Amino acid sequence: MTKNSKEKSYTGSASVMDETLPSSWYLDEAIFSVERDKIFHKEWLCVGREEEYSSSVSHKVLSVMGESVIVVRNTEGELRAFYNVCRHRGARLCAGSDNNENESSENRVSLKGGVMPNGKIMCPYHAWTYDLDGNLLRAPHMKAEMGFNIDDYGLHKVGCETWGGFIFLNLSPESAPNFFEFISEVANRFERYPLADLKTAKHIRYEVDSNWKVICENYNECYHCGPIHPELCKIVPAFRVDGAPDLDWDRGIPHRTDADTFTTTGTSTRRSFPGLNEDEKVRHKGELLYPNMFLSMAREHVVAFVLHPINAGHCVIDCYFLFEQYEIDKQDFDPSDAIDFWHLINRQDWAICERVQQGMSAKVHHAGMFTPMEDWNLDIRRYVTDRIGKFLPAEL
Repeated sequence: MTKNSKEKSYTGSASVMDETLPSSWYLDEAIFSVERDKIFHKEWLCVGREEEYSSSVSHKVLSVMGESVIVVRNTEGELRAFYNVCRHRGARLCAGSDNNENESSENRVSLKGGVMPNGKIMCPYHAWTYDLDGNLLRAPHMKAEMGFNIDDYGLHKVGCETWGGFIFLNLSPESAPNFFEFISEVANRFERYPLADLKTAKHIRYEVDSNWKVICENYNECYHCGPIHPELCKIVPAFRVDGAPDLDWDRGIPHRTDADTFTTTGTSTRRSFPGLNEDEKVRHKGELLYPNMFLSMAREHVVAFVLHPINAGHCVIDCYFLFEQYEIDKQDFDPSDAIDFWHLINRQDWAICERVQQGMSAKVHHAGMFTPMEDWNLDIRRYVTDRIGKFLPAEL
């Protein structure tokens, strides 16, 4: 239900003859494999919030598009990220994973190693030891006279940057796009929202049986809002007017006359974020930051969605409900008016995305169409085609 102008290059609105990507692009694991390599292993990906790493030496092991990654806050308080693999024999340095990576074994035992309380990362296999910047500190019994240079065997780095309290990783840091150019338009658009200072009041993880592009396309249009989100349309009537073709996302979308935020009542006793302009105090803003982050901005809370594609037909979505510490510290703080409202809207969205995924598998469905009310989805079509089209075998 939002727009990203950064990628927009087409002219005019969609006509009824504008087709979606071919159905196979939403269903075929071979195509998903190309997307993983050419999009998700190349682009900046949001993976969570800085507040999840609250102190020095705190760390998490993440599964990022099939790769195990260690994210750690070093002793200087800076975030670093590395592939979870020792430079010696390739053993995983840390066990476990934060999102959907199974490491089951009937013979599992506890092994020493991983990120240690002393601020070192030690491989459990042969005790090669690294600092929290990835430098190799110790390789037992290895000496310079053997031709071994300890400086040559630091951990494989993953690009790691932050904006607005969010952490972004890039699995190909040697060829990564400039992060500040990547984030600049969104940062400017939301410069008055105190994103970096907000705290997570609740985090919900959703499992959705749908292709990641279906979820992006659903988020990027409101033609569906009338039939799918009656509760939302009571708060924002503009979402159901003529299929919502001409919403002004740069300025923000107005609520009904007596409403000013996304809650069950459309109101809240929480204060507006200090520093917002007059429009931002009464209008809703949103953003799809390709390829895996959605932002929804209300005057006194923010909802962030982080999309984790697992395979062609399944995604995990982390949803963060963010509020001011000023409000959280109040004895009567109760965010349920926003959380319950969003949880309903989210489940409505995920359910219809799953219906789309199911329907596209029919043998008669070769492509869908974009109506004029869905013209921003032409941008998603171009984004994906530009990055993977030339790498697909002709038969796909």
